[in-house]
Amino acid sequence: MNLRFPESDIPYWAGRYAYTRKETKLEGLRNTVRTAGHLTKPQLQLLASWKSPRSAPHIGGNSPRYVREVTTFALSAQDERARIETLTVLDGVSWPTASVVLHFFHAERYPILDFRALWSVRREVPAQYSFDFWQPYVEFCRRVARRNSVSMRELDKALWQYSKEKQPKNGA
Repeated sequence: MNLRFPESDIPYWAGRYAYTRKETKLEGLRNTVRTAGHLTKPQLQLLASWKSPRSAPHIGGNSPRYVREVTTFALSAQDERARIETLTVLDGVSWPTASVVLHFFHAERYPILDFRALWSVRREVPAQYSFDFWQPYVEFCRRVARRNSVSMRELDKALWQYSKEKQPKNGA
């Protein structure tokens, strides 16, 4: 895995990021969710509508108690695999949406799993996500962010925006 652009350009690409739909609300929830140690069903619905508007209605299939219990476990689990995979048991939460939960609300730094970000690091979207795919991506992003003294949010914005502007329409 390697970036399609020089690491020194991360701030440039992050500065051009232009996908702010409901993101400010998510960032505003960070302290509330971290203090509570879980998400509420409305918070999860907001997050899902930001990441995947088409799958967001499926969040309605989860009871408020189920959302609370699953997200409490995921945000407090010590095991990396338990954190991400637990979230996918929620209706309407796939790997990319689960990665958003961890990205915005976990104390550890996590990237968002997105076809744009994957293209920017020269990874193809797999037919099915797995922990064996996820973990090397997380570790790569953590190293890049640490090496460049940028937040995971800044790196994520850079990866997304670079793809938005440079990825050919056919996805190649």
